[in-house]
Amino acid sequence: MELEARPDSIRRPAPQAGFDPALAWRLGWLGAVCLAAAAALFIVDARAWPVWSALAAGAVPALAALVATRGGERTESLLLVLWAVGGASAAALTGGVSGAMAAWCLAPVAAASTMGRSKRLAEGAALALIGGCVAALIQLSGLAPAAPTGPLAFLLGFLALVTMGLGLAAGLLIGRRRQALREDRDALEIGWLETLLDGLPYLAIAVRGHEQVTTVRGSAPLGVSTEQLMTRGLADAAAPADRARLAAAIAQAHRDGAASLDFVPALGAERLLALDLQRVAPNQLVGVLRDVTAERDRAAALEQARADAEGLAAGRARFLANMSHELRTPLNAIMGFSDIMRARMFGPLSDRYAEYAELIHESGGHLLDLINDVLDMSKIEAERFELQRGVFDAREAIQAAMRLLRVQSDSAGVQLRGVLPPGELEVDADRRALKQIVLNLVSNALKFTPRGGQVTVTLDGYDGVLEIVVADTGVGISPEDLERLGRPYEQAGGAEQRARGTGLGLSLVRAFAKLHGGEMAIESRLGAGTTVSVRLPVLLAVLPPAKTPEPEAPVEDRSPPASLGDNVIAFAPR
Repeated sequence: MELEARPDSIRRPAPQAGFDPALAWRLGWLGAVCLAAAAALFIVDARAWPVWSALAAGAVPALAALVATRGGERTESLLLVLWAVGGASAAALTGGVSGAMAAWCLAPVAAASTMGRSKRLAEGAALALIGGCVAALIQLSGLAPAAPTGPLAFLLGFLALVTMGLGLAAGLLIGRRRQALREDRDALEIGWLETLLDGLPYLAIAVRGHEQVTTVRGSAPLGVSTEQLMTRGLADAAAPADRARLAAAIAQAHRDGAASLDFVPALGAERLLALDLQRVAPNQLVGVLRDVTAERDRAAALEQARADAEGLAAGRARFLANMSHELRTPLNAIMGFSDIMRARMFGPLSDRYAEYAELIHESGGHLLDLINDVLDMSKIEAERFELQRGVFDAREAIQAAMRLLRVQSDSAGVQLRGVLPPGELEVDADRRALKQIVLNLVSNALKFTPRGGQVTVTLDGYDGVLEIVVADTGVGISPEDLERLGRPYEQAGGAEQRARGTGLGLSLVRAFAKLHGGEMAIESRLGAGTTVSVRLPVLLAVLPPAKTPEPEAPVEDRSPPASLGDNVIAFAPR
């Protein structure tokens, strides 16, 4: 069912333009006062100042009400006070509460009835009572002028009764108009709500007691008959096997205020319905009944797709792990035989063959590094990688990795520096993984640092955390590449740099850090170098430095110390 957009007039009906009873009463009040004043000219003489004062006191509130037609609540209260003062003054000037214009003491009530607010009626009645009491006190004290008699008394009394009657009639008319507008608005609201409920894609129900369905609105899902719901109750809408669960859910909604369940309908064993119940009053529930068969099928399809994807990923990881393992065996033989040829173990070789043996050994070493990376990543993805944790000095693993990279830094023409603390850093970690982290980070830094640049490895420990920072003065990484780095097989840089790796270096570093419960962070700017920080919560203790530290290996230090008390290891390019 198509529903039209709800107009604003349905939301809040606008007041009808045309005849305004309140305005007509105020104008009628002023007109009556003017006519009475004109008639009084022929009845009283110039000395009858109380009569003219009484007529003026009655005209002032009407004039003020005509001027302040759009005032707020505060203005309405001030006008009621003015009506009370004017009415009481007119009554006091014409003989008090027993005089000809005593009815004007009720002027605040008539004015309040034309304002259309119930609280204004109470306020007007209170002011009328106060005004009447004041007029009576003035009369009893003898301060009130003598009451008019004869035709003048009749004229003033008729004026007071007519104006008050018209005011009350105007108030009654305004009240009935407002009631009609309210009823029209309520009818429109109810009509809109009924249209909205009938157009729901679900079935809305009202339940009295434990199963009696009193109202149904909306579209009934397949497997449910609205006639059956109304005649046999909510519990019978479920299949026999689920009726006890449905009855328990209804009882829970009465007890706890809300309940939900899924059940098979009695008229559609292949369907699945969901029922949400809410308590709105004692012994009264409302609920929504909808078909979730498609949602169930979609969830099952998604679960099957997830299982298939996980199976494919696990199969790929197992395949890569097996293939990498099988490739390492012949590759080790190739490297072994090429190493024998390089060493000329069985006799001399010509320079050309010696060069070929060197190239075979170098290429085999590069290929073995790539295969080891693929093997490690495959094990990690297959969740078969296990850390071989042990307690050792982290400085030893870092220095060993830097020694292995000395030849690569010399070939690249890049100075490799290590800034290590003087005291031992005892950690509980996987020595090989820690060494691999440094190897991968420094290899990447050397790859992207031009000749004459510098790569610095800083090791520090604090609050149980071991921090490894590798900073270079290379070309940097663009923001687009920075977002991708750290994921398997993602690479940055140009074609030359990408051809020298598989994109597993940083992903292995991140994986090793995560296995240790740590994290990796990368900061880089194009042309300003890159800094990679790895923080591992593996530090056991920070020991004080030895009194006479011995150098780990002969080094050539061409740079100043990083900081006081640090050991600086520098490998300068030859």
